[in-house]
Amino acid sequence: MNLVRTLHHFPLDPASRQVRLSLGEKRLTFSEEVVRYWEQPPAFLEMNPSGLTPVLVEQAGAGEPVVICEARAILEHLESEAPGYDLLGATPLDRAETRRLMQWFDRKFDNEVNSYLLSEKLEKRLLKAGAPDLYSLRTGREALRVHLAYIEKLLAARDWLAGRSLSLADFAAASHLSVLDYFGDVPWRDYKQTKTWYMRIKSRPAFRPLLLDRWPGLPPSAHYDDLDF
Repeated sequence: MNLVRTLHHFPLDPASRQVRLSLGEKRLTFSEEVVRYWEQPPAFLEMNPSGLTPVLVEQAGAGEPVVICEARAILEHLESEAPGYDLLGATPLDRAETRRLMQWFDRKFDNEVNSYLLSEKLEKRLLKAGAPDLYSLRTGREALRVHLAYIEKLLAARDWLAGRSLSLADFAAASHLSVLDYFGDVPWRDYKQTKTWYMRIKSRPAFRPLLLDRWPGLPPSAHYDDLDF
């Protein structure tokens, strides 16, 4: 039976990008519905009362649609229901490390970096809440350098962030960094191993749709879609 997938997402949301990368890497077809989540559309809130993107809806024939809310649940669902290319890891230790790093970026990185940089550069613009606060921008950029140094440390000992194979940990990190790169906030020149790693991910077919993302009034940095930046 044909399975129809619809991803409700916001293009510049790191969580949504993780799911888009996983679907693309597994070569799973899906349609997209862009959600202006800050407006709290009633139809979207009915699917996910938290109001957070992404939400994946799967429809098989005339049956009831399956609704999976938010990135971690969707990614785990895709690993179990559409394994294809294994993105969690081959061994229990590999999977534990992948999940640890996913949590690192989705909680620690998000709290220490995105809550300053994306809040000021993205959310304030969407909400028309005034100019960015310079102190918050400086705080976020300083924290970003700490995280980039940690990525450099991991890559000095590993082929990919969680080990020998590309994993959801790489997609988590790349999703967060790619949104910051959209705004030109990543100092790539100072972190050469991280830049090389990001270029490898950026060149994958699954990443190409992200390079086409644009939002009205928010143009990307000049190098955002350049594969050899």
